[in-house]
Amino acid sequence: MKPSVLWKVSVTASPDADDAVTEWLNRTFGQPAASYMEAETRRVTVSVYLQKRPDWRAARIGELTSDLEAMLHDGLDLSPGNLSLRRIPQRDWAESWKLHFKPVVIGSLLLLKPSWSRRCPRRGQAMVILDPGLSFGTGRHPTTAFCLRELVLRRPRVRARSCLDIGTGSGILAIAAAKLGYSPVDALDCDPVSIRVARANARRNRMSARIRFLRQDLTGLPRSSARKYSVICANLVSSLLLGERESILARLSADGSLIVAGILKSEFGRVQAAFEGAGLRLAASRLQNEWRSGTFVWR
Repeated sequence: MKPSVLWKVSVTASPDADDAVTEWLNRTFGQPAASYMEAETRRVTVSVYLQKRPDWRAARIGELTSDLEAMLHDGLDLSPGNLSLRRIPQRDWAESWKLHFKPVVIGSLLLLKPSWSRRCPRRGQAMVILDPGLSFGTGRHPTTAFCLRELVLRRPRVRARSCLDIGTGSGILAIAAAKLGYSPVDALDCDPVSIRVARANARRNRMSARIRFLRQDLTGLPRSSARKYSVICANLVSSLLLGERESILARLSADGSLIVAGILKSEFGRVQAAFEGAGLRLAASRLQNEWRSGTFVWR
């Protein structure tokens, strides 16, 4: 039997364009992008992995190249001519990740590691095992890392705290929340593949009984809710955060924290104004590369 294959779309860029290209690939192909840097040339290759061959006719390639060139007005060296498509066996894709997918420690209390790593958690350190996949979320992207740090900081200490993860992707935030003692933990995603992957990751981490995964489009949620959460993680694009503000806040408890991420720094001001206009204040924020994330609490 022939091994299953993936289609790898790649763009070669300079290091200063890494984040812009990553965001473009995420948005264009609807899949999380991964990047690595060649030590000698200092060039970055950003790639997405697709299960079906994308439209790669000349007209489509021209459209994609034009989109890339449109980002040149920021002075970024994107090397748009290096846009490429490659067919690779899925086993080769999985093995290639082992070269640069290493354990990550968040705030000393949370260890994220791939299944092939032999690293063990320290005493009192929660551990999440997560291999890279086709669903977003491995803990390395600045936006995911911010959410994880905030979950650690706001973890339950004396009384129970609940958590809602909107746009769960790989399930990393929901699994980390359950490991840190949040209960109950609910997680939503509109993508059936993401829900399937998230449930598998929860089983691997023995958290299936602690997390309720629901296939649910955020835009379809009611604008009111009797169920409230102590912490809501919304690692989403700014348009969704703005458009669904009422639905999100309807689920935030009176003493709750809303963690938002996935926002380009140029768009964060609008998000901040919208949520502050609804009665919240910005309690924490972090800017890293092209991304700004924040945590809001009620005034």
